[in-house]
Amino acid sequence: MIFPIVLYGDPVLKKKASEVEEGDESVKEFVDSMFETMYAAQGVGLAAPQVGESIRIFVVDTTPMEDEEEDGLKQAFINPIMIEEEGEKWAFEEGCLSIPGVRADVDRKPKITIEYFDENWELHEETFDGIKARVIQHEYDHIEGKLFTDYLTPFKKRLIKGKLANISKGKTDAEYRVKVPR
Repeated sequence: MIFPIVLYGDPVLKKKASEVEEGDESVKEFVDSMFETMYAAQGVGLAAPQVGESIRIFVVDTTPMEDEEEDGLKQAFINPIMIEEEGEKWAFEEGCLSIPGVRADVDRKPKITIEYFDENWELHEETFDGIKARVIQHEYDHIEGKLFTDYLTPFKKRLIKGKLANISKGKTDAEYRVKVPR
């Protein structure tokens, strides 16, 4: 099932998400729908709050962003815990399905170690770097109630204030189903 994507301004995007009960079998179907929704919107990551569910799940598929030598990462992350972020921060332009049409440079550390369950409730602890780490950090922020715009300078926030206000009113040209904040 393809979910509508919650737009900027909806309180669910600024709320820290709750853990999923370990072993919950409904997770598999939800994860499948998350991937389907992400692909329909041509995204590389999607967090549960972005479809209106304040739970600690996100999915990523970095394949479209990787060069030919790098394999993409297609993975569901359930109840993830960021163990470590390391290295010198680097800027990269980010966007967000919940904030269509807005992009900005965000500084993030290049290497992370994260613990998570997959959709089969198998526990993993893995280290990722580069684009994979960045996409995971962006989606992890969503389940922590943070958006990429929270990292912008006050000046940059003022520059996009009008766009954000329009998005929160549903004035957007997103080419996927959206849910306007109430």
